[in-house]
Amino acid sequence: MQKGIINLVSLGCSKNTVDSESLAGKLISEGFSVEFNIEEPSFDFVIINTCGFIDKAKEESVNTILEFITLRKEENKNFKIIVYGCLAQRYKDDLLKELPEIDFLAGITADKEIIKYIGDLRSENGDKNSENQNIKNQKSNTNRKLSNADHYAYVKISEGCDRRCSFCAIPLIKGKHVSRPIEDIVEEVNVLTAKGVKEIILIAQDTSYYGLDLYGKRRLYDLLKALCKTSVHWIRLQYSYPNQFPLEVLELMNEEKKICRYLDMPLQHINNRILQSMNRNITDNEILSLINKIRLSVKDIALRTTLIVGYPTETKQEFNKLKSFVSKIQFDRMGAFTYSKEEGTAAAKLKDNITQSEKQKRLDELTEIQQEISFNLNQNKIGKVFETIIDRKEGEYFIGRTQYDSPEVDNEVLISAKDNPSLKTGNFYDILITDATEFDLYGTTQ
Repeated sequence: MQKGIINLVSLGCSKNTVDSESLAGKLISEGFSVEFNIEEPSFDFVIINTCGFIDKAKEESVNTILEFITLRKEENKNFKIIVYGCLAQRYKDDLLKELPEIDFLAGITADKEIIKYIGDLRSENGDKNSENQNIKNQKSNTNRKLSNADHYAYVKISEGCDRRCSFCAIPLIKGKHVSRPIEDIVEEVNVLTAKGVKEIILIAQDTSYYGLDLYGKRRLYDLLKALCKTSVHWIRLQYSYPNQFPLEVLELMNEEKKICRYLDMPLQHINNRILQSMNRNITDNEILSLINKIRLSVKDIALRTTLIVGYPTETKQEFNKLKSFVSKIQFDRMGAFTYSKEEGTAAAKLKDNITQSEKQKRLDELTEIQQEISFNLNQNKIGKVFETIIDRKEGEYFIGRTQYDSPEVDNEVLISAKDNPSLKTGNFYDILITDATEFDLYGTTQ
């Protein structure tokens, strides 16, 4: 009998995390028991929220499905395997053909279908509480079950994307940009803070585009202003597109202490020919001018970017310009990945003439430059005091973050649990930095 114990596995980006948490909340309200990443095969259903963004993400999604197929067979279990999300949206027929062991497969907006599928199975197996089950028309994000921590949460302010970057399949998967009303986002944040959330991280495919479809103009400034009136302690901004970035947001960062001096702005490249081929609608000089405006407007801002190496036809000279750019700008945080061909995109029509080994070589070179930058920037933090939120205890250390670091992708602050035994997860403390490496800071309470 299917009892309704559900293991929910969320892969890919933080936007997927929000979708998984929203689905978990809906399932719980329907009477199911939901946990994330259950290690022992004691569950009745596993729901895998897949990612289909780049090759490595696709590979991870397929491998995860295979792992649960193997686990079910080896442990002689009968749990159902449910697959949804971006990979399922793009490759439904292929997945069904290659992995017939999948019991139920759906796309990106499949919450009701998944709930109905599980409910119907429970009814068939004699669960009388499910026989007349009606799926409630719940708001998508106000009843979430958080998966990472109780004190921070990602908040999705829009879906889809109107950009048409040549390398990106997200618009093909998610569709056009659709902003959520300001009042709905404020309501969600109020619900989260009432549950103890102290940091919200605003995410979207492009946060700087927020409001244009709904209000006829960009309203990220107004959204941030409204969120500053809630009881949240930190507001963090991610995934902002550089073209036509709303500069008034920088003014607000200086005015409002709740807004972290942190900006995540994927730039992807700096060479004009590559930028044009990528359809980024911005030039190298415009990028440099924007970075200068950002740093002049918010003196202590931490600027994070993402870059692509090995884009089709990228010459060594063009790559060297990218390296020089990274060395010159000294990004506080940087992520980079190798180009991978995505079916249906404009770049997929280009000749991918750079070998994978060469792409990896370029990635390693860029990463090495950033490691040295990060080390030097972190060394400059020694002797300074930073407000730090404690995320967790791990081994001999409490692990925290400053306002200049986003969860999962940025630096962490390690604080000796032996020397600072009274620290509590989710609380803020003034931490004196005593040592630093490339990607970690070490500190102690004052």
